[in-house]
Amino acid sequence: MNALRTLATAHWNHGEPPPPLPGFSASTFNPLVAAVAERCLTAHYGEPGEPRRTGLLLASAGGDRATALAIDTAAEGRRMPPLLFFQSNPNAVLGHVAARWGLTGPVVAISPPEAAAPGEVPPDALELAALLLADGDADQILVIAAEQAEQPAGEAGCADRATAVLVAAD
Repeated sequence: MNALRTLATAHWNHGEPPPPLPGFSASTFNPLVAAVAERCLTAHYGEPGEPRRTGLLLASAGGDRATALAIDTAAEGRRMPPLLFFQSNPNAVLGHVAARWGLTGPVVAISPPEAAAPGEVPPDALELAALLLADGDADQILVIAAEQAEQPAGEAGCADRATAVLVAAD
């Protein structure tokens, strides 16, 4: 496997929810992914601009729990909000990031067997990033590890966390 070089990193674990993301509702998961991606891409590229051969890889063991719960609740006899179908696909937010930043590489979402430790990216995700780079369809891969924590009823704040690492082949 090829070695990876880190170009930029970013984290989200502020104890507060990420900023709202138009087109996504009922959950902080997709805004979390978009916010940490924005931080990492801004750290390396500055601003969105011309198309870049950068791929996106999302790794989440738990996925978007709040959207899954909202779909379960809505399926119990109420009308299903159409946005829930759209945002229940983990690639939906990656498409948003790719469009905003002009990223033209592969877009992949995986569910590793276990969540990464806070501030880290699962080894499975980094191995896949190396394979994607070796395929030649991208010059960099933005790897995002995001986990949505279960919030006890009545507790304020946000325990969601995410880490993004922009990598290239060494």
